[in-house]
Amino acid sequence: MSIENTFLKMDYNYTNKSQFGGGSKMKDISVYSPKKYQESGYIQVFENIYKTYDDFMKEDCYVTSLSFVQEPEFDEGVSPSDISQYPLEDIMDKFYVAVSDFYERENLESDSLCYLEFQGADIEDIKSLLDIVGKHVYNKEVEGYIKLFIE
Repeated sequence: MSIENTFLKMDYNYTNKSQFGGGSKMKDISVYSPKKYQESGYIQVFENIYKTYDDFMKEDCYVTSLSFVQEPEFDEGVSPSDISQYPLEDIMDKFYVAVSDFYERENLESDSLCYLEFQGADIEDIKSLLDIVGKHVYNKEVEGYIKLFIE
């Protein structure tokens, strides 16, 4: 399966489409600039992209943070403290990034705005991820496949 196609074949019966990426959506995606990026350990290398050291992987990496609003269906992801797996999982697969900070305090204090930090080994992947800013991101079933849409 190619990452670029971002398809998932559904060979099973289910009642909750959002469980497999059919229900949740993200909108109002914006860059989030946490105070921690002004601290030592972060070097701005491009607009909204910072280089830092990943203690777990023992190598340098690139990070950026985004905020967004979920559009939950089927009662999934109804608050920022309950961010839906999809389309988030598909975004991480498509752009080769991982979530490196959940911003627990910000997500618990917010009624609708979600905050996440994304990390990648390649700056180009982070640049590509930032292309979703201002767009609507969601999963939709198309002919038995779940497809990621970025519009």
